Amino acid sequence: MRLSIFCFTLLFPFFSTVFAQEVPVVTLSALNKITAKLETLNVEQNETVKFGTLEITMRSCRSNPPEEAPESVAFLEVVDLGHSGEATKVFSGWMFASSPAVSSLEHAVYDVWVTDCQLAGQAMNEQ
Repeated sequence: MRLSIFCFTLLFPFFSTVFAQEVPVVTLSALNKITAKLETLNVEQNETVKFGTLEITMRSCRSNPPEEAPESVAFLEVVDLGHSGEATKVFSGWMFASSPAVSSLEHAVYDVWVTDCQLAGQAMNEQ
């Protein structure tokens, strides 16, 4: 009994910080140029979401604190599976919410751009 209490006391700080960490979530706007359908996608870090034939993975995102100029950036990897299912990387890099044209996805059918980056709890509260 004492050993288990001792182990719990030693490990509690480690587990509480591991489980308390919030995951960043990027909010993307995705447009299908053919159908004119616009969707809002929320993607957690290292999660992959599908939009049409695209698979979008967010590796990292950051937002400036409120006292600085507003800016959200995200590192995205975008793969196009096409209609054949053969994967082709069409984008890998940082996208900026304030300047989407600086580093944009160039695709004949789809446009994807960053609108915001928040922690998971914040993004879910605003919906």
